[in-house]
Amino acid sequence: MRVEAGGHRLDRYLADVLPDLSRSRLQQLIRAGRVTLDGQPARCSTLVAAGMSIVVHLPAETPVAAPTPRPIPLDIVYEDADLVVIAKPAGLVVHPAAGHADDTLVNALLARYPDLAVGEHDRPGIVHRLDRDTSGLLIIARNQAALEHLRDQFRHRRVRKTYLALVHGRPPSPEGVVDAPVGRDPHQRKRMAVIPGGRPARTAYRVLAEMGECCLLAVTPETGRTHQIRVHLAWLGVPVVGDRVYGRRRQPSDVARQFLHAWRLSFERPGGKGRLDLECPLPEDLRAVLHRLSVGHDQARLAMAPLLEG
Repeated sequence: MRVEAGGHRLDRYLADVLPDLSRSRLQQLIRAGRVTLDGQPARCSTLVAAGMSIVVHLPAETPVAAPTPRPIPLDIVYEDADLVVIAKPAGLVVHPAAGHADDTLVNALLARYPDLAVGEHDRPGIVHRLDRDTSGLLIIARNQAALEHLRDQFRHRRVRKTYLALVHGRPPSPEGVVDAPVGRDPHQRKRMAVIPGGRPARTAYRVLAEMGECCLLAVTPETGRTHQIRVHLAWLGVPVVGDRVYGRRRQPSDVARQFLHAWRLSFERPGGKGRLDLECPLPEDLRAVLHRLSVGHDQARLAMAPLLEG
């Protein structure tokens, strides 16, 4: 390809013109010598100039086997001919990956909807994802038109998602917005971090209740970066309770997983059928944590009453 506008780093330029490849993936290819600039290997930080020639050599992909149906129970919150919204339990992986070949949401979907064949063959119908240990609302498309319509809404930030997060400490203000770029942690490649040059990321939060050393927050991510909420809250100094990656080393013994729940979801249904507003009650394990923490905090208990009832 020919560079049309110069003055950018090589990795940034490629990330803009090759949106199907993440910047981190492109950086890996550059460091491996699989990207040439005017016929020569280059660095990620090399500045490109108009007229230069870039060649990206992608390695041959290993074919991925099609997932197999498996009758795993699903909690259906909403369903129509275009889409399904489920309440994903903590511990359920969304699509097949290393160590999870046939026990994922995709396997369950194929068992319930045998004709589901939209999008990537190894993750049919998947519009967005939740971390394995995050519970709550998740959308699945049932046809190609719905998939494209829903992905377009996510791309243009017209889907409103609100999470409940229990955090250690108190944020600097009762409500606010974290606006900090998120990218791959240069020191621990399996983690994400707030780093210069990361992808733009914004997360709004509001304190719902205070209980001793913890706060319950309503969190609305305005962008959709990997681990965004967990990274932003940790960077703000209020890590998610139970988060073994970005949280505190010592965690409460009765918190078996990160206290993060996709609580509310609002989006436009395909075909101009109007906006859909859904809510998913806290699962029992998270309600139990709030019941324990709210003992002796009557104001917090009153503020959380609808959540504690389930």
